[in-house]
Amino acid sequence: MTKEKIAGELEQIATLLELKNENPFKIRAYTNAARAIETFGGNITNFQDEEALSKIPGIGKSIALKIKELATTGSLKYLEELSAEFPSGILELFSLPGLGAKKIKALHDKLQISSIEQLQKACETGRVAELPGFGETTQQKLCDIIAKRAAHAGSFQFGQIAPEAETLRSDLAAHSSAAQVDLAGSYRRRKEIVHDLDLLVATKNPEHFTKFFVSHPLVESIIAQGPTKSSVRLRSGVQCDLRVVSATEYPFALAYFTGNKEHNIELRSRALQRGWTLNEYRLAPLPVDPKAKKKGPIKKIPNVHDEAGLYRAVDLDFIPPELRENWGEFEAAENHSLPKLIEKENLRGAFHCHTTASDGHNSIEEMAEAAQELGLEYLGIADHSRSSIQAHGIDEAKLRFQIARIRALNNKLRGFRLFAGVECDILRDGTLDFPDEVLAELDYVVASVHSVFNLSEVEMTRRVIRAMENPFVAILAHPTGRLLLKRDPYPINIPKILDAAARTGTWIELNAAPKRLDLDWRWWPLAKQKGVKCVINPDAHRTERLQDLWFGIGIARKGWLTKADVMNCLPLVKIAGALRAKRESAGGDR
Repeated sequence: MTKEKIAGELEQIATLLELKNENPFKIRAYTNAARAIETFGGNITNFQDEEALSKIPGIGKSIALKIKELATTGSLKYLEELSAEFPSGILELFSLPGLGAKKIKALHDKLQISSIEQLQKACETGRVAELPGFGETTQQKLCDIIAKRAAHAGSFQFGQIAPEAETLRSDLAAHSSAAQVDLAGSYRRRKEIVHDLDLLVATKNPEHFTKFFVSHPLVESIIAQGPTKSSVRLRSGVQCDLRVVSATEYPFALAYFTGNKEHNIELRSRALQRGWTLNEYRLAPLPVDPKAKKKGPIKKIPNVHDEAGLYRAVDLDFIPPELRENWGEFEAAENHSLPKLIEKENLRGAFHCHTTASDGHNSIEEMAEAAQELGLEYLGIADHSRSSIQAHGIDEAKLRFQIARIRALNNKLRGFRLFAGVECDILRDGTLDFPDEVLAELDYVVASVHSVFNLSEVEMTRRVIRAMENPFVAILAHPTGRLLLKRDPYPINIPKILDAAARTGTWIELNAAPKRLDLDWRWWPLAKQKGVKCVINPDAHRTERLQDLWFGIGIARKGWLTKADVMNCLPLVKIAGALRAKRESAGGDR
């Protein structure tokens, strides 16, 4: 059992205890233990050793015994007994924003609600509004949340399904009968929301390969199974379709099943102009029409061995999958003006990371070590500012202490540098959470909105621009505040924000956290046109989330960005110079 699974079980115990109205100290003990397990950097075999467990800060003797039971048996009797006290669907209610244990307990005790379906019916009949502490506004919000949840059924954040997708692809590619294996569809195009997975394989043994696919450990259930197409439901809930083709059909199938639909239509149109027909299996001459009066010369069909050959056949440069949205890529490919898109190897560092000082799970030292292991040259620490109470934001004294720690650590580090920053809340009126004299002590400032999302577009735009006009602000983080499949972007005029960024020299963040991927890829061509620079940040709250940078790379590529467009592709010396110039222009003291 993984440490993430064990931590999840402990969190579930804490949730159930909260529903039982247990002692808050007991609840906190399980929450702290879950956090300790999540951040544990040692050997997980220690989880089977009671004595070793009890030495981990935050884990007492009683909980150590339970962790040992989980690690050795894969289950926990205490959790099973606790779960049996509640209806099976009640934990689903915790997935709804705005519903905590107290409100769920009230709904269960007063209205016998133990599932989302029951809650929806109670909202529709007005019974929820009658409960103390709820009212009409809360009831309507719950109705809207449930409706949105239903609308998003069958939709997945890219990052949610990426681990399963990559594991499955890797395992299938290693199979002895597989000549080629690729993920296609919207996943290959790096769309932020994916509805299903498409896998393509070239093999001479379809039956044998298909059996291997449907029996993979990640497969939850088989929907359909056949010699050329099989469909399964994976453990995450996403449907995965496997299509089996021959090696000669593979380039055409890969292009077709990658899409998108509009891109494929244009590709087929270009084939038709040359007297050919294109489908998912081949490129072939159009059938001869004996009634046709005019018979022009039909261009000879070249041999096509890969996707690049297919694009060459219709006189186009190879179009990277991320750009295949019929958004001008054909004109660029025809004119040989497609950009050389950013690669993950181009990234040298990141600037939006959190530590245990606010709501992160790892220390500065641990974050720095993890960044070095990824091959990065620098890392910026930007914990939440004081107004972010929900994120344990730090005050001026703690911020200054952190700055001193970072300076001291830099004296010990070789070939790597930490930058001292802060994620500073943009207050309702557009001022920042710390005064300028405090901001002047930092290497950089990340400004972001974490509250008061209900302003008009004009008010929100004015608010954010005022913050960007503060000369100490280097980066505007997650500019629309969206949480994919959970929270819509707040109203904001992005073209005006980009104009302000160009005027003030503010870098716009591409937040690489899978739940955000904000600023959206559709805005980056305009940002690039206006001369606005991007910075790809992981918004990492634990060491392993630094790897979310790669999700950001996919979105940056989809937004037509190159290495030159992204500030954190600069080497250490140049990025340090860029930050220094920004700070000196603002009158900073370092």
